[in-house]
Amino acid sequence: MASPGIDTEQEPLLGDRTPGSREWDIIETEEHYKSRWISIRILYLTMFFSSVGFSIVIMSIWPYLQKIDQTADASFLGWVIASFSLGQMVASPVFGLWSNYRPRKEPLIVSIFISVVANCLYAYVHVPASHNKYYMLVARGLVGFGAGNVAVVRSYISGATSLQERISSMANTSACQALGFILGPASTDEVQFPQGDIDQVAVLATNVLFFVVLFIFALFETIVTPLTMDMYAWTREQAVLYDGIILAALGVEAILIFMGVKLLSKKIGERAILLGGLIVVWVGFFILLPWGNQFPKIQWEELHNNSIPNTTFGEIIIALWKSPREDHNEGPTGCPIEQAWCFYTPMIHLAQFLTAAMLIGAGYPSCNVTSYTLYSKVLGPKPQGVYMGWLTASGSAARILGPVFISQVYTSWGPRWAFSLVCGIVVLTIMLLGVVYRRLVPFSVRHGRIQE
Repeated sequence: MASPGIDTEQEPLLGDRTPGSREWDIIETEEHYKSRWISIRILYLTMFFSSVGFSIVIMSIWPYLQKIDQTADASFLGWVIASFSLGQMVASPVFGLWSNYRPRKEPLIVSIFISVVANCLYAYVHVPASHNKYYMLVARGLVGFGAGNVAVVRSYISGATSLQERISSMANTSACQALGFILGPASTDEVQFPQGDIDQVAVLATNVLFFVVLFIFALFETIVTPLTMDMYAWTREQAVLYDGIILAALGVEAILIFMGVKLLSKKIGERAILLGGLIVVWVGFFILLPWGNQFPKIQWEELHNNSIPNTTFGEIIIALWKSPREDHNEGPTGCPIEQAWCFYTPMIHLAQFLTAAMLIGAGYPSCNVTSYTLYSKVLGPKPQGVYMGWLTASGSAARILGPVFISQVYTSWGPRWAFSLVCGIVVLTIMLLGVVYRRLVPFSVRHGRIQE
């Protein structure tokens, strides 16, 4: 029996209308339609503020960590950065499962409360007399745990924004069942969904595709600054400014791509767009491969030895975050002599880099949105909270492994090996998509409710 507090979340879209009547085709009232979109826009705003907060904090972590605890080293910084995604990866399936059995507002409110408390803890980690770095580690992990609510947000938006499409495939079910799919029942016994098993192979494959898409862009974001500093002898200040402009331009490009994908998907479908996006990404990374006989400027200053140090991921980030010297000398510029590949690897020309960035910036958003849309359609009208939790967890894992992978390979072997391996990963991903291409169809198509 549903509690009074969630009665509104299970209110039928239709009254006592019967199939065949003129009113049967009226899926939801104008009031419900407006209310649904108000909720969606609030969730959009919530995710926007969450992303802005993440962007503001991430660049200040190293200076803050140095200030509060002198014992913190580069390797510990890597753990602090990874703790956010680890927390999100753990929390996403938990909040997703919660949203399947209770009103979605409950995990959303709890997760936001956790985020607020975690950020307050982060602001005061300098207060304890010792072990401050561990308090920061816990704080960032809790912030990531709170950010696990993205699974709930995705499950709601994916259901609500495609309500009409889903209802058309549920023509033989009641409107109460349809609304139960969108808002989530109080228990699984109160709402019955159309029968049919979810294609678990398609679900697993889409998770892998989503992982690779986020993995690729995470490593691209990570490598932009050290790559431009090595190739073009930019100072730290120049790299932050110019790369910030480039990434901002890619953000504008992504908005245009999202709008184009919405229109194009109606004509050729999401699978074709996903395939095309992966091909565009592959071309972008292939263009990044260094060719020719012009080499980057070598950073000769402060030479200690000719060996390649065992550089950690945290140390690479520190090199980008260190403040300028007190005499405002930016220090030596160019490709560090400790990176032996600088002597024999041709430089990547600026026009080459900008072209590749434009292509990757076009391929990534198209792959991102279509893989997510396909995932939602494959799952069908049943509650998607848990599955969206696993999708979010796979994305978090990609954001952990992507930067670690590219920083280690780039530092040790250079851009030729790094981008060649990325091209290989994309080729394998395209092959996977080809294998499961026919299985990536909506739940309703697979079970014969509507034709594709």
